[in-house]
Amino acid sequence: MRWRTGRQSSNVEDRRGGKSGGGRMKIGLLGTVAAVLIGWYMGFNPIQVLGLVGGANTILGGFGGSTQTVSTGAPQDELGQFASSVLASTEDVWNPVFRQLGGRYVEPKLVLFEDGTDSVCGYSSSATGPFYCPGDQKVYIDLGFFRELQNLGASGDFAQAYVLGHEIGHHVQNLMGTTDKITNLQARASKSDSNGLSVALELQADCYAGVWAHHAHKQFNVLEEGDIEEAINAAGAIGDDRLQRMSGRRINPDSFTHGSSTQRMEWFQRGLKSGDLKNCNSFGS
Repeated sequence: MRWRTGRQSSNVEDRRGGKSGGGRMKIGLLGTVAAVLIGWYMGFNPIQVLGLVGGANTILGGFGGSTQTVSTGAPQDELGQFASSVLASTEDVWNPVFRQLGGRYVEPKLVLFEDGTDSVCGYSSSATGPFYCPGDQKVYIDLGFFRELQNLGASGDFAQAYVLGHEIGHHVQNLMGTTDKITNLQARASKSDSNGLSVALELQADCYAGVWAHHAHKQFNVLEEGDIEEAINAAGAIGDDRLQRMSGRRINPDSFTHGSSTQRMEWFQRGLKSGDLKNCNSFGS
């Protein structure tokens, strides 16, 4: 991905190096595997335990009391600059898209943290994975997640960019009113139907990530050879069925909350090929 040639966003809150509200430690790969196994043993979907590339529904409960030091603007380290550059690219794409729709794109903040952090949605440890909090319109990520992503078989800078693009997709859903609508429907739905709505929400965010990639390449020629394959591979690596299979459990589509590997790859590619939000209706007619 040609990210070094683009600008960096100033909409970054860097909380790395500060103290986390809950005093949690990073769990690392072994902890991640343990969380998956414990989740399945207790009857939970491992994605709900880890929050891998998830939305607001995967956030852990709050603990409060954070005393983290926050710096704003573009970070100084390479990985932070990469995240800032990808964020800038999403801004450059979604601002004109919203203008064409007759609306205004409210740029979200990207929060970089280590170990754990507080948000309006509650305290989250690194194990939560990247998430979007609609209450404060911020995307949260411990950049160490990219190592975990590689351990799951998804490597490459555009695989990492896809993760951020997906979370920004949740922000787009929030601005368009989709998040509130689905949350209200889930409150009245059965568990199975609620899971289905969650899957549709996640797949649409995958599609929006594809829409972003389409326009980013069209406008700024950001994609290099192999980048698309990296993103598709990342989408497939975190499918519900693959994580169930990795945990040694029977694949149960009724328990899916994010979609199968095939679905996630399909919806990302749908947005990538068309660049059109109209092709991202994962909820059906």
